[in-house]
Amino acid sequence: MEQQRVAGIGRWFDDYTRTFLDTDPEGLGNILLKIEHTRKVCAVSDTLAAGEGLSANEARIAATVALLHDVGRFPQYRRWRTFRDSDSDNHARLSLEVLAEHNLLDGLDPAERLLVEEAVRFHNLLELPERVGSPTRLFMQMIRDADKLDIWRIFLELFALPVEQRASAATLDLPDLPGCTPACRDALLAQRVVRLDQCLVLNDFKMLQISWALDLGFASSYRLLLERDYIPRLTGTLNGELEIGAAIEGIRQEAALRANDCNT
Repeated sequence: MEQQRVAGIGRWFDDYTRTFLDTDPEGLGNILLKIEHTRKVCAVSDTLAAGEGLSANEARIAATVALLHDVGRFPQYRRWRTFRDSDSDNHARLSLEVLAEHNLLDGLDPAERLLVEEAVRFHNLLELPERVGSPTRLFMQMIRDADKLDIWRIFLELFALPVEQRASAATLDLPDLPGCTPACRDALLAQRVVRLDQCLVLNDFKMLQISWALDLGFASSYRLLLERDYIPRLTGTLNGELEIGAAIEGIRQEAALRANDCNT
């Protein structure tokens, strides 16, 4: 993939997202949040590509995936006023619809086009399909890691704001109550990734984000996670005493091990 093609997709992204800015103040805040998220994911993807020694062409493919992974969020919010897939539609599937509607990948090498489409298609699954092999898995895992690393940033910045100043769709309308759902707590205690469909309160969603530290694929991703201090900072936002300190410490220790030698 040529750098000129990546640059052209970037210009298309700017033009496309600009069409969603003509909305009310609440909607504008949510749309701008997703535009900034994409920019940050692109930057993280570049960092991971360098850290993992990707070739120049592989880095360009990863950058394209990063640019396009969430384009379905914009029509999703316009139509349903939510970023919650269960209350609207799978935003990864919507992203592929946008790519097809705009013929964005036409003319791309068929093998590279498939890599981009498959990485976008599967970036939001709880787990990657077992039968996916290299090199497809490389780009799927890279976008999943880059996505998580920026979502952690988003929510730490969001939780630092007064409730009335937060982008309304970002917390999926979950109530900010003390305590948590037993199924989510049990998953964290068992060192498993918390399921979004089991999150009923904001603490559950925060535990889900903490548990994501068990699902990164690259040593470079774990190093960024630790450098940015995301696990303790997210833990500090929990509402009330949840008795999960040992589980969080276990996750932190596992992250430190994987930062040095990641074989996930």
